[in-house]
Amino acid sequence: MAGGIGRVWARIAVLLPGRADLAELRRDPRRDLVAGLTVAIVALPLALGFGVSSGLGAEAGLATAVVAGALAAVFGGSNLQVSGPTGAMTVVLVPIVGRYGPTGVLTVGLMAGVMLVGLAVLRAGKYMQYVPAPVVEGFTLGIACVIGLQQIPNALGVPKPEGERVLVVTWRAVEDFAKSPNWTAAGFAAAVAAVMLVGARWRPTVPFSIVAVIAATIVAQLAGLDAAKPIGDLPSGLPVPSLSFLDLGSLGTLLAPAVAVAALAALESLLSASVADGMTVGRKHDPDRELFGQGLANIAAPLFGGVPATGAIARTAVNVRTGAGSRLAALMHAAVLAVIVFVAAPLVSKIPLAALAGVLLATAIRMVEVGSLKAMVKATRSDALILVLTAVATLALDLVYAVIIGLVVAGALALRAVAKQARFDQVPLDRGDHSAEEHTLLAEHIVAYRIDGPLFFAAAHRFLLELTDVADVRVVILRMSRVSTMDATGALVLKDAVEKLRRRGIVVLASGIRTGQRQVLDSVGALEQLRQEGREYVTTPEAIRAAREHLETAGVLPVLPTRLSTTSSEEALP
Repeated sequence: MAGGIGRVWARIAVLLPGRADLAELRRDPRRDLVAGLTVAIVALPLALGFGVSSGLGAEAGLATAVVAGALAAVFGGSNLQVSGPTGAMTVVLVPIVGRYGPTGVLTVGLMAGVMLVGLAVLRAGKYMQYVPAPVVEGFTLGIACVIGLQQIPNALGVPKPEGERVLVVTWRAVEDFAKSPNWTAAGFAAAVAAVMLVGARWRPTVPFSIVAVIAATIVAQLAGLDAAKPIGDLPSGLPVPSLSFLDLGSLGTLLAPAVAVAALAALESLLSASVADGMTVGRKHDPDRELFGQGLANIAAPLFGGVPATGAIARTAVNVRTGAGSRLAALMHAAVLAVIVFVAAPLVSKIPLAALAGVLLATAIRMVEVGSLKAMVKATRSDALILVLTAVATLALDLVYAVIIGLVVAGALALRAVAKQARFDQVPLDRGDHSAEEHTLLAEHIVAYRIDGPLFFAAAHRFLLELTDVADVRVVILRMSRVSTMDATGALVLKDAVEKLRRRGIVVLASGIRTGQRQVLDSVGALEQLRQEGREYVTTPEAIRAAREHLETAGVLPVLPTRLSTTSSEEALP
């Protein structure tokens, strides 16, 4: 027991910040502080907007950006990652809020944080590399569509209709707008989105989101536009940390949503950290530390009324582009947002909801990388199918189901492609030092097959059909040195084929079985069967000599005066 606790603590100790992280902070603090300030300006409207979209309010978004942003910066595995509320997480949270209420979301966030810490201790971060690119692209496309659709009610200035499916809610919002148009709200949303999209092309380094939001707020206040509904009152500070929301009796009910939130937080955070690595030279994040930092961030955020957080790709990209070099930039971002919470809450409360909707609409549009999508679709039909299925599932179902569907389809198509690489070919017997007449006699009664590639469940059935369909011969030699991998299904199929051939009176010999394949063959009894009567050989020439001796003993062939050379060109190999 004590040993197990010691091992767990040793793993946790590896995940904690060290001296190297502190040294990074001292390299260029001025540049990091400027980068952090820039990111905070970009993050403010996003944090407010995602808080509103989640259903817990703008204050929840700000609390998440401050608390989770700071903790993930300190304990995370990337020096450049910026964390906080994100659109992808909002997509998952909306139905949870509708079903379990705000307290349910806080409990789910806490549970997800514990799960993320557990994944970090189990060193599960490395498995992110197995998520195929088409799944990630389809997932991102689907998220962008859902984020955009979620903003339609606020962008049109109508109350959010009832419903869990975003397509249904969007349609009802459009119907409500048609009955009673709110052109003021629609104009604000369209104007803010247009300024962001056009400004990003004109001056990519300027944070046009905050410029557009400030302009929209000033216009709404000076013109007295009541139709431009503001965010509303915000608390001047973070709430006192509390666990009053936690209901132990509901933990079982909330387990499935918590798993979904943890899975999404892990996927998006590790993806964002990978993007940051790709934008720099010589940087590489620690995936397990990143999960650990995100876990601590999600444990703490609900205590302050915050929603679950993840690494944010857009904010992380801004952080890198503005010259950040250490965690100090992300910490600065959280500190600036904390100052805004304490000092400028009355001003922030006057921002029109339609303006925030415009920010998120532009963000959704900018998430879609058209060039990357075109390249993925043109790559192969399989990649195009995976991308489209994942995107549609994200839009029609939810993110976790979408990723599962994408991974299952990608895995099935990959197995199909690998199975096609498996080959089962008849190869001629090398003549060696036989005369033409002797070689002809051997070839009439002995047939050799070479198995190339994987012999596993996806390819085994075809192997069985081809092997048992062999013509009437006396001996079959299986050359197995080129079998790249074998599973239990492949071994069972091999055993079944040998038994069927033996019932027909055909002797089966095997050569070149690799060391790594012996265990699986032995586990199903196939190796023992091949070893009977000495029918397993190291090299093919040995198997051919044994086959000839068997035929001589059976009286099928006369005793030949020569023996096959063990140094012939191809058959000297296993």
